[in-house]
Amino acid sequence: MTDSRRPHHELSGPATAPPLILGPSIGTSLAVWEPQLPALARGHRVLRWDLPGHGGSPAALLPSDGSATVGRLAGLVLRLADDQGWERFAYAGISIGGAIGLHLAAHHPDRISCLSVVCSSARFGDPAVWRERAALVRAEGTEAMVASRPGTWFSHRFARTPVGAALIEDLRATDRAGYAACCDALAAYDMTADLGKITAPTLVVAGRDDPATPPSHARRIADAVPGASLLEVAGAAHLAGVERPEAVAGALLTHLNGATPRNSATPRNGTTPPGDDASRHAAGMAVRRAVLGDAHVDRAVARTTPFTARFQDFITRYAWGEIWTGDGLDRRTRSCITLTALIAHGHDAELAMHVRAALTNGLTRAEIGEVLLQSAVYCGVPAANSAFATAQRVFDDMDLEANADADTDTGTDADSASHSDTEK
Repeated sequence: MTDSRRPHHELSGPATAPPLILGPSIGTSLAVWEPQLPALARGHRVLRWDLPGHGGSPAALLPSDGSATVGRLAGLVLRLADDQGWERFAYAGISIGGAIGLHLAAHHPDRISCLSVVCSSARFGDPAVWRERAALVRAEGTEAMVASRPGTWFSHRFARTPVGAALIEDLRATDRAGYAACCDALAAYDMTADLGKITAPTLVVAGRDDPATPPSHARRIADAVPGASLLEVAGAAHLAGVERPEAVAGALLTHLNGATPRNSATPRNGTTPPGDDASRHAAGMAVRRAVLGDAHVDRAVARTTPFTARFQDFITRYAWGEIWTGDGLDRRTRSCITLTALIAHGHDAELAMHVRAALTNGLTRAEIGEVLLQSAVYCGVPAANSAFATAQRVFDDMDLEANADADTDTGTDADSASHSDTEK
């Protein structure tokens, strides 16, 4: 719904559920949040909105004379909240949407109950660069930005998917005046000195491969906002929630439900796992992908049958959504324990998968060897002998993969032929 004074917006989820407002990134419409919408709307009344000149919002919501600010955009969000009768609401935003969230949390702390900032910054670089982009788009339209978005928003490969192509079309359809005015707002934006004022529980999410707002930008926010948590998403560029939807959805749900997500390298004790089945499943899927890799999980999901579906759901919610998400141990330690247990019970197929997972979690090959030696003492030499053979096969397969043509996507893992279709 839209009028000349308010952004176009859409509402989803139960009318009586806690309110959550989702802010988009420049050049995208509210569709940028579609990958997370089903999970978020199960337990929240979700309002997604379009930036001026984007999607269904009129460009005239921001001035075209170069005076637009993030503060004015934040005012549009407050107007939408007021229309719904929401005195307080949770907010999550991507890029410029995250900047709006930081502004709201610092300058209207009574309105923000919970803040999530995704692939954003306290200052988006040299203002002159944004003034130049505004001038370019005013002269040539948003088509001038299309060629540079693959590789910035997401990988070139992802840009060829239907989701990636649809987002590029959203950019093409964006009004040049509205896009340029958002550039003006980013040129004038600098929250660096105000981050310490933020009191809302804050989650900062970074795409590890984001060239627009690298993880260092996220770390500066997390370091300056009292009590903020930081999550870096592997295999994700600027639109991390599009490229790695489960990881971002899981982090948001965990944060919204009161448990603070963390980067696996910085454990904190005492965090309670997500409290309902939907959020446990989402959080578990995020950790499962982070530890085992997308290719493995995609295969397991694709192989799910009516017979195995309940088992897959159980493993995702319980093993990954409760145990692996806990902060009592870091993931390196959990990998050591898991390797030892699998060796003790002779589960070589599972062991192959978790040797790879241990490397992902930061163990070196030498350290895995130490775990196997330790297991020889307490689990038996024959079990350790079999484990060394399994680990060596994994290492050999990984070395072959590393030497293969990087442009060839074989979709295979060392464990693809060694575990059942119901593998975790």
